[in-house]
Amino acid sequence: MILVYLVLGTFFGFVLSRSGAADYDFIQGMFLLERFQLYGIIGTAVVVTAPALWLLKRYGKTLTGAPLVVTPKPGHRGNVVGGILFGVGWSITGMCPGPILVNVGEGKVYALAALAGALLGAGAFGVAYPRLQRAMRLPPLARGTGDG
Repeated sequence: MILVYLVLGTFFGFVLSRSGAADYDFIQGMFLLERFQLYGIIGTAVVVTAPALWLLKRYGKTLTGAPLVVTPKPGHRGNVVGGILFGVGWSITGMCPGPILVNVGEGKVYALAALAGALLGAGAFGVAYPRLQRAMRLPPLARGTGDG
């Protein structure tokens, strides 16, 4: 199964690279409202994915044949704060997690700083979450692989 994930991830990275969705200048142009190509890419992804997810939820089965159940996550103030932090980081670095790896794979040295920042930020979040959880009344973190 890991080979399937590796192939799909490589394909996804290739598409990000060739479409310009991982290019710093394109992303900055999008945020400055100077380039609109990425809005089209994002819009196309939504138009293709929304009906596909609806079909999966309606008719999908897991590998064991059980019905596929997609449970909505509860909304809370952490979603807003996290979204703001994600957006700020994305606009400053010109990269979100997928494009960070694409840029590293393309040999762009500046992407290593973004990767280090993402890893340090994730680690800091893990350490700070118990305090944040109490202060912001956030739900407990799920433990394990998320497979059930």
